[in-house]
Amino acid sequence: MYTQRWETSRREYGVAVERDVAIAMPDGTHLVGDIFRPDRPGRYPVILGCHPYNNELQTAPIRPIGYGPHRGFLEAGDPEFFVRRGYVHAIFNVRGTGKSQGLYQMMGPREVADVAYLIGVLANMPWSSGRVGMFGVSYFAWLQAQVAAVHPEGLACIFAPFGATDFYRDVFYRGGILNHRFLVHWLHHVDNPRPFNWTRDRLGEQRYRQALAELRDDEDLMGVEAIARAVASPELPRHQLLLDVVLNSLDGDYYRERNVNYQEATVPAVVGGCWGMYGLHLPGGLRSFSQWKGPARLVVGPPLYLDRPVYQYQYYALRWFDTWLKDREVGIGEEPPVQLFIPPTGEWRFAPKWPLEETRWTPFYLHERGLLSEHEFWPGEVPTRYEDSTFLHGEATFWTPPLVEVTEVCGPVAVTLYAATTDRELLLFATLLVRGQDGTEEELTRGWLRASQRLLDPSSPPWAPHLVHSRREMLVPGEVYELKFPLVATARLLRPGEQLGLRIKSADDEPARNRLQQVARGGLWRQTPSRVTIFHDPEHPSELLLPVVRGNLIGTFLSGGVLPNVSPGGEPMGKIDRAKEWRSDQ
Repeated sequence: MYTQRWETSRREYGVAVERDVAIAMPDGTHLVGDIFRPDRPGRYPVILGCHPYNNELQTAPIRPIGYGPHRGFLEAGDPEFFVRRGYVHAIFNVRGTGKSQGLYQMMGPREVADVAYLIGVLANMPWSSGRVGMFGVSYFAWLQAQVAAVHPEGLACIFAPFGATDFYRDVFYRGGILNHRFLVHWLHHVDNPRPFNWTRDRLGEQRYRQALAELRDDEDLMGVEAIARAVASPELPRHQLLLDVVLNSLDGDYYRERNVNYQEATVPAVVGGCWGMYGLHLPGGLRSFSQWKGPARLVVGPPLYLDRPVYQYQYYALRWFDTWLKDREVGIGEEPPVQLFIPPTGEWRFAPKWPLEETRWTPFYLHERGLLSEHEFWPGEVPTRYEDSTFLHGEATFWTPPLVEVTEVCGPVAVTLYAATTDRELLLFATLLVRGQDGTEEELTRGWLRASQRLLDPSSPPWAPHLVHSRREMLVPGEVYELKFPLVATARLLRPGEQLGLRIKSADDEPARNRLQQVARGGLWRQTPSRVTIFHDPEHPSELLLPVVRGNLIGTFLSGGVLPNVSPGGEPMGKIDRAKEWRSDQ
């Protein structure tokens, strides 16, 4: 990559490969991986990636393919790209996976300590310049952020987009609801796992067996076939890993041991993700940028996950590594630290901070007959109800009138619901939608809440309610509860005639239109039938809080508010009166 003022490292080396290199940890356990080096003598900076998957497949020569269930774990990047430009690229299995020895901790502190020690070893190799960076997405990125916070000698920077950093909230229990489908699918890709059974070690054998017996009495959990099989055969390796998550259903030591210590996160970092991966990676990327103590950059791309093997960010990563590992001036410091793709424009927005300084969090209130509007409540509004059961998962959906102004939303989203149920528990799946003039609907983002875990951190801001998830307090049937919870941040430029919608359900059974929506599904459902009532009146102001950064200065029009029959770009918009259609739908 060149400009008139700078250029990145040139492509000038061949590639020499050492396979199955074993490096001893302080306790004698060996980690095994592959090392790709330039084919000329010299001392080069090192790029490291660590993971639990099949190591040979990480660097198998394949043409790029889209992200999918079969090769989604190929996340190390392309050694050919980095090595030919004067870097060593090392890719190792973590302890207890692949050919590495020991017991797998699934991102636990022993795993982090291993990688920190490995960085020191690589930094002192005769072919090393002494500087190490880390690269990779998903698991590779999760581990990078954890390792960066322990400041291993030699680590100079990380490139870690698409990385969860709170394993309770981001990965396993979204809103307190078990994300079982992803957990089961992901564990199938862990290569040759020999797990450390965290819960059994913590509880002891007798209490562990008692806890497993209690799981058998939970009809919601036993309604998931994979969990029932794990409880029946708890000694199988992948079942042990699954049960560690299932048996730790509240946020506690198991997850805190695996979360990033941001107070110590000072290593220069690139974080972020894409708007489409709201069901897994995006919250961690945004959290990392907001709380990182060292130099950090946030990149949130189009709602498309990266091709496999990962290559879309190669030149961006090369500039980052050239800056921090080779002291090259490649213009990184001249660019705004926040770079956000704005769908569906195909354009980027650049900013100095996140959330954006110009954000106006605007309440859109839920009203009777499915209306979503900035208008205050009027007397006598009738509540909205739906039924949920194993036979029928009902819903309540609320739509704005068609927009009149070009409106851009970009940032954190929050929901406040005043709700009651006939059950002792209420699971909420909230989806932010956009509907085009032709009636097609698109899913923008989601939020989740187990109502028995509704306790909030009182210091959290209105637009980012933080749920503590430290205990369950079951609901009293028929009693009205105020329930505040976040939706994952999103970005969208909305055109006149389009509508925003909020769908509330107690199950995520909607068909997924793509792989990313599939990742955002897979939550636990109740086996108990219930009737859910959502209240929206002056005493119960249920609302959707939206981050408006442009437009919507005077708001939507309940009367319809249709602009002349010309689009903002000058093209005819067609003869469909979306406002009239909306009114007749009600």
